[in-house]
Amino acid sequence: QGNQGNAGAQGNAGAQGNPYIEVLKKYAVFNGRASRREYWMFILINLGISIAFIVLDALLQTPGIFSNIYSLAVFLPGLAAAIRRMHDTDRSGWWILLPIVNIVFLAQDSQPGVNRFGPNPKGIN
Repeated sequence: QGNQGNAGAQGNAGAQGNPYIEVLKKYAVFNGRASRREYWMFILINLGISIAFIVLDALLQTPGIFSNIYSLAVFLPGLAAAIRRMHDTDRSGWWILLPIVNIVFLAQDSQPGVNRFGPNPKGIN
């Protein structure tokens, strides 16, 4: 059982390597849980890339073509990550539709242990 614990920790450590890439790998995975770190790091990196595309559009004098294509490409993985983040706080993904409340829930810490959506992504019981 000691080896299983190490394997789980290594698997979890790999998931914390680059949250942006991890979210993109789960492009349309709406089940399971996403840690607060995974979600907010994805949002932060996504914001930086979006700003870079806006600057690129301005420099090339394109009417938002690159930034719009990028936004469309990351819409589904961003939505999936937000729903998994709701699951991490033991709430339905439908909560993401309520404006102010969803930000409060997205900022809350994970529910410890296993919940109805799966095991804690941080590995805390």
